[in-house]
Amino acid sequence: MAEVGDNRVAVYIDFDNIVISLYNQLYGRGAFQSDRVRNVVVDSPSADHAVVERIGSATVDIGAILDYASSFGTVVISRAYADWSQPVNAGYRRQLIDRAIDLTQMFPLSATKNGADIRLAIDVVEDMFRLSDVTHVVLVAGDSDYVALAQRVKRLGRYIVAVGVAGATSKSLPAACNEFSLYDDLPGIWVEEEDAETVEAPQPAPAKAPAAKAPAKTAAAPARKQAPAKKPVTKTTPARKTAAVEPLADEHGGDADEPAAKLSPRAATKLLRRALELGHDKSADDEWLAMSAVKDQIKRLDPSFHEKSIGYSSFSDFVKSRSGFAEVNNSSNAVKVRLRPQAG
Repeated sequence: MAEVGDNRVAVYIDFDNIVISLYNQLYGRGAFQSDRVRNVVVDSPSADHAVVERIGSATVDIGAILDYASSFGTVVISRAYADWSQPVNAGYRRQLIDRAIDLTQMFPLSATKNGADIRLAIDVVEDMFRLSDVTHVVLVAGDSDYVALAQRVKRLGRYIVAVGVAGATSKSLPAACNEFSLYDDLPGIWVEEEDAETVEAPQPAPAKAPAAKAPAKTAAAPARKQAPAKKPVTKTTPARKTAAVEPLADEHGGDADEPAAKLSPRAATKLLRRALELGHDKSADDEWLAMSAVKDQIKRLDPSFHEKSIGYSSFSDFVKSRSGFAEVNNSSNAVKVRLRPQAG
């Protein structure tokens, strides 16, 4: 895992851009407008059931985006720009509150333009001059309008990373950035529903409290995420599963505005897997990662994580208990870990 040191990261999300792009990627160019998704109230009895299902399948995983941003360092700014009065955007309330994202209201200037790109660009440049300690900027958008912004951020000496949706990102934007990632390729986006059940196996008894016996079906190591190219997206068969879009914080239980509960073993397992995926995303898939670096990444994903609160005397014991997908190497002075290579 790459050393992030004291890097400080600012994340800026053109929310309308990413939501519309993902929906159109799944259901065809112009589908967002033709389905009139913008004003669909999901829980309304009069809502088109087919469109409601499409909205669920095309939900953007905000947690995966911020988790990816945290792999560059500590996230100190996270802002999303959209018209939050629109039902399709208001439906993200739980994800946004869970991740403490600043919401910037953009009232529509016309029927097709809300001015988010201009406001976002102004805020980025202002923050770069005002906050000299920000080292990385993560821009979540694919519009060619952001090319000039990316170039300016580089000239100001910051590391600029862009995240866009395949098929909806300008070809010139990646060239203007230091690094570019497709939303589809972010760690965790393509994890299947079954992973939630299989990542716990096998679990030796922890130091303080015995773990529940895992179901027999979890004996095999879960498959690594599949690349989008191997899971073609069609208009009639969306590849994503709606269960995968819930943020990690949802595992704590309850509504987004309820008091935080104790981190569950299942949520801790998902944090470990996500941290390992992020580590391998920046290195070879079979490279060993420093145990301390993995724990640091987990703490950036969820500061409430503490292995002792779930019954383990050390972080190493916690990782070893997840041997169904995590492999530990004790052959050197520094203990290392990696995702277990897929059999066959």
